[in-house]
Amino acid sequence: MIVCWSAKGGSGTTVVAAALALTLAERTGGGVTMVDAAGDVPAVLGAAEPGGLGLGDWLADPDAPADAVANLVVPCTDRIGVVPRGTVEPRAAGADAARLAGFADALQDRSVVVDAGSGASAFLDLVAVARTSLLVARPCYLSLRRAVALGGRCDGIVLLSEPGRALGRRDVESVLGAPVVAEVPVEPSLARAVDAGLLATRIPRSLSSVLGRVA
Repeated sequence: MIVCWSAKGGSGTTVVAAALALTLAERTGGGVTMVDAAGDVPAVLGAAEPGGLGLGDWLADPDAPADAVANLVVPCTDRIGVVPRGTVEPRAAGADAARLAGFADALQDRSVVVDAGSGASAFLDLVAVARTSLLVARPCYLSLRRAVALGGRCDGIVLLSEPGRALGRRDVESVLGAPVVAEVPVEPSLARAVDAGLLATRIPRSLSSVLGRVA
């Protein structure tokens, strides 16, 4: 399980998580399950919004068995299945660390990428039990300040590089105390692929090549 999260909205977490899942599926030749805690994964992959129960519903029901999680997976592309957000907002559902650990255990037999969204939330507990925790960040003072305040586990940083920023890679690594494992250039081809709903079929090579190092 790889969990992608950010400290501030608009950091590109969902796009990075989706691209990472697509890259992982291509590299391994197998299927990947995405957990959509933020609710934007289907849109980024150019798929219809799934209806029915999802992650938030499972979290809100303390009697729901852990093995029921696998039944929530909805096919999204030929290689990507998604555990949707559901009818209950996952952050509002609430869950303790043990409950989220059980969620992770229920999916341990498959490759999983989690879009945990941004900001302070219970999903930082999921970050704690993941195999890999990736903080998606821009070289932005406010974003770095919030990340330090949250204090979530960070094994590596996916840095969205933007021209003209005063802060660079070394500044980000120094502030967060973790290495930049992938540097994604913010470029028009990426925005066009996402806006057109074509990321799943036309992932920019510049994106897949850098994320392949952490997939």
